[in-house]
Amino acid sequence: MKSNPVLHPNPIRIFDTRLKADPSRVVLRPFHLGWQAQNAPGGRAMKLVEDIDALSPEDTRAEYRRVLKDFKARHWQTEKMFSDRFEEVVTSLELTAGNYSETKRKLIGAYFCHEYTYAAAALMNPSIVPHPDQSGVIDGHCRFVMSLRAVGEGHISTIAFREGIANPDGSFSLWPDGPFATSAELDDATLTDEMGGVIVHRHCDSTLSNTVIFPITEQQRNGLEDLRLVRLDHGGGDFEWVGTYTAYSGSSIRSELLRTRDFFTFDLEPIRGEAGRNKGMALFPERINGLYTMIGRQDGKNLFLLQSDTLSEWNREGTLLMEPKYPWEFIQIGNCGSPIRTNEGWLLLTHGVGAMRKYALGCALLDLDDPSKVIARSREPILTAENADRSGYVPNVVYTCGALRTGDHLLIPYGISDSAIGFATARIDDLLNMMKSGA
Repeated sequence: MKSNPVLHPNPIRIFDTRLKADPSRVVLRPFHLGWQAQNAPGGRAMKLVEDIDALSPEDTRAEYRRVLKDFKARHWQTEKMFSDRFEEVVTSLELTAGNYSETKRKLIGAYFCHEYTYAAAALMNPSIVPHPDQSGVIDGHCRFVMSLRAVGEGHISTIAFREGIANPDGSFSLWPDGPFATSAELDDATLTDEMGGVIVHRHCDSTLSNTVIFPITEQQRNGLEDLRLVRLDHGGGDFEWVGTYTAYSGSSIRSELLRTRDFFTFDLEPIRGEAGRNKGMALFPERINGLYTMIGRQDGKNLFLLQSDTLSEWNREGTLLMEPKYPWEFIQIGNCGSPIRTNEGWLLLTHGVGAMRKYALGCALLDLDDPSKVIARSREPILTAENADRSGYVPNVVYTCGALRTGDHLLIPYGISDSAIGFATARIDDLLNMMKSGA
């Protein structure tokens, strides 16, 4: 699916492509009953297993045929997942697997699963980075990974992905979704220590575009929000893909890191230290003067520059970088993903909130050697919520968690009113000239 832009009155060109919520995108997930419910001796889970076990062989086969008729074609490796879920259940309940027939095992597994529509409510707030695998890509083009915040039943946020090709002129093509979506799997079910982090992996036979990362720890239980990915250069050709995101428990937030080198295995770990106390943090793609560097918003209104010796611990207080200056950002400003290196300086996309809580995107230019120095910033927004982009779950919002440099252009995927994702492009020189001229 290739998209071509339409003209826009400022440096930004808007594509007509939109990614929207899709209730048909479902994954097979564990269904957890209360293990110690008071109204069921031995717990609800044990009572359910006993009820299924009491079915005659004929009724067991008939019920399992109904389950397969309804669900087998909707999921990938459905019967294997039923079997795997059965093994988890008998382990938890300390039962003997050999006491159950093969069909009964799968039927029990089915009763402890359910479909979850992970993107039924919204797709929003994307980020985008070069893909680790650039083999076969034409010079000047870039295979990319785009992360998406998918919002489903219960308003739970998960991390989904799309892949595609970005072209030197700022246009792009998205690879199609596959028919089945799968959940990333926890490497070790015992690794749930929130302060130590957890590791998940996608199935070796599943594509990245069909993989969804769900909350795992108690701190994450209400959502993994607004992943800001960056390809981090450790030097000497050693690259790691790192993303900051907000882990939301339903009552509290914490900044955490997603780390991967191949988009097969993902390490999810908390950011420790006082400087990492707020959401909306974005890493620079390389160390600055030997230190890891981030843009963050420590006070909920202004932008700060943060630095640390390590990726996981941020104890140094930040340096105030930018305050709201223009009417479209008077309420607050924030970053829109990791800064992008140009010959003129670090190009930082920003967002501002103005009257009527209307969001707009802007940009700033930071010194390459000392990014605490702001060289220039946009006086007017480069993108605002207008016309069709004003309507959605939260109206009047445009928001991005990162852009991709391709040639002399930026490809900017962005969230539309917390409901859908749109795409824009701009020439880097046009953005730089706009800031220099004070436009």
